[in-house]
Amino acid sequence: MFNTHSQELEPVKWDSKVVKISDTEYELIFTANIEEGWYMYSQIESEGIGPLPIYFEYKEQEENYKLIGKTTEPDVKPKFDKVFEMDVKKFDKRAQFKQRISIINSSYNIIEASVNFQVCDDAKCIMQDKTFNLSLDGSVVEKKEIIIDEVSKKLSEELNLNVTGWDKYEKQTIEEQSNFSIFLLGFLGGLIALLTPCVFPMIPLTVSFFTKSASDSKKGLFNSILYGFFIFLIYVLLSIPFHLLDSLDPGILNNISTNVTLNIIFFIIFIAFAFSFFGYFELTLPQSWSAAMDSKANKIGGFIGIFFMALTLAIVSFSCTGPILGTLLGSSLTADGGAMQLTMGMSGFGLALALPFTLFAMFPKWLNSLPKSGGWLNTVKVVLGFIELALALKFLSNADLVEHWGLLKREVFIALWIIIGIGLALYLFGKIKFPHDSPLQKLSKGRITSGIFVIAFIIYLIPGVTNTKYANLKLLSGFPPPMFYSLYDKASECPLDLNCSKDLEEGIAMAKLENKPILLDFTGWACVNCRKMEEQVWSTSEVYDMLQEKYIIISLYVDDKKELPEAERFQYLRSNGTVKDIETIGDKWGTLQTINFQNNSQPYYVIVDHDMELLNVTNAYEPNAEAYLEWLKTGLENFKK
Repeated sequence: MFNTHSQELEPVKWDSKVVKISDTEYELIFTANIEEGWYMYSQIESEGIGPLPIYFEYKEQEENYKLIGKTTEPDVKPKFDKVFEMDVKKFDKRAQFKQRISIINSSYNIIEASVNFQVCDDAKCIMQDKTFNLSLDGSVVEKKEIIIDEVSKKLSEELNLNVTGWDKYEKQTIEEQSNFSIFLLGFLGGLIALLTPCVFPMIPLTVSFFTKSASDSKKGLFNSILYGFFIFLIYVLLSIPFHLLDSLDPGILNNISTNVTLNIIFFIIFIAFAFSFFGYFELTLPQSWSAAMDSKANKIGGFIGIFFMALTLAIVSFSCTGPILGTLLGSSLTADGGAMQLTMGMSGFGLALALPFTLFAMFPKWLNSLPKSGGWLNTVKVVLGFIELALALKFLSNADLVEHWGLLKREVFIALWIIIGIGLALYLFGKIKFPHDSPLQKLSKGRITSGIFVIAFIIYLIPGVTNTKYANLKLLSGFPPPMFYSLYDKASECPLDLNCSKDLEEGIAMAKLENKPILLDFTGWACVNCRKMEEQVWSTSEVYDMLQEKYIIISLYVDDKKELPEAERFQYLRSNGTVKDIETIGDKWGTLQTINFQNNSQPYYVIVDHDMELLNVTNAYEPNAEAYLEWLKTGLENFKK
């Protein structure tokens, strides 16, 4: 995705004044002037997950003054908001807020107040705040300055690269990676869920119920189709709350991927899912839920009754579908696509789960070809348990990478996958058993075929633990830790052993010395798409040679939790008057990216010369190696001009 520069947003400008009511009473008036296309929201919090309310704070009240009533706001009717997809009270163009006060201390003259608010357009939301100093006698109030020490000022100035050349490049876009692949993965998860003991036996029972209970075959078919649609709808609706979170802060789901605590929690949950599938215990929703839904379905009937039947299926099958849905949820929240990926995945899952109920109602003779329920259903659950174990390691790896614990170096991660694979192969060939397994008389063709596939996968993984050119397992790009996060001594700590710098000043000095253009690589330790770019695009011969021979790469990890040396920590004063503490390497590079490029997504690539002049449009995730190569070539040509 190619991008262009955008200015720092400040869509609301404030005015304030004081109106004297009596000798002791005053009215403070705050007026918000809102840019076209932007909205502010009421002080009254919306029901459910809605916009953050505007909040006024009045300081130093105590014995100086007291508030009379609450801060008033314009009386507006709720309107539908595209961002939050709900009716909310919002203000556009201009909004005035008033607060009456009663003075207690007659010598007190300056009222300090502040407002914190959310402002949104139809695509995004940002948080802003404003501080007011109001004089009761009408005198001019000198604005209080936030004191930032000289070291902080100097280090803050160094974050501004004064990038030039934005006017040379028109906005260009390329199609983003399709979410269709995520949909297919969700669909595959739904198909797998169909083969579990909680769902599979329900197919013939439910289809028979609809076809036999209806007054005619057409009505039975219609009810089956409606039942399938409601199953699909229920799983799609599960993703909606995450869109609301994403609207509050477009980067919130992406930022979750660097949260150490959350990744460890997901790791523990996935281990629990695995042992549940192994049969050591069962994860279920409260039985009263399914009983209540089933009762409503029987009482109400009609469309609503069928909906509750679908909801009952979702609840009673949770012990089998829950871990699969947990995998989908965890993977989406810790990936770069966030809420939309989750919706696509849930859509695929719901569609796969719903299709059989509709198709078998349309073609009831197909029911005769279904295999009978039996021990093979538990085998599917156990196989899923091994898969959950393997997936759990990804979340532990995310935490390990951003904290630099060194617990799961790439070779250790792959070795654990090999061990899990060996365990799965032994199970499929009947060498180990779990609590709910039926006695195995002989190996089925399915077990033998699956076992051979697992052995082939293990063989594919083995080079990954070696220090050879075959260690780059491209089929798994983005999943294991990066190749430079290794037990072996590498030529460099850069992706693919490329020549790079992880320090901006050092990288610029290298570029000047070798007279090469600079590729700023804003990346992250837990960024899946960053690994995919490195292992699938950068690794192609032409792109690799171009990066190695013609560019100086400066890789800046925005999620690096390593603390800066004491002398390099500072406070950054934002344009809105707030202060951000820069304490980690990630804080520093993330702030630098936001200041200079108004972007906080990764991967994010910028080609500049030694004076920080752009040599091409900026680039984000681009899985097409040829397109990425052309982008690099254009930057190089512009550098030589």
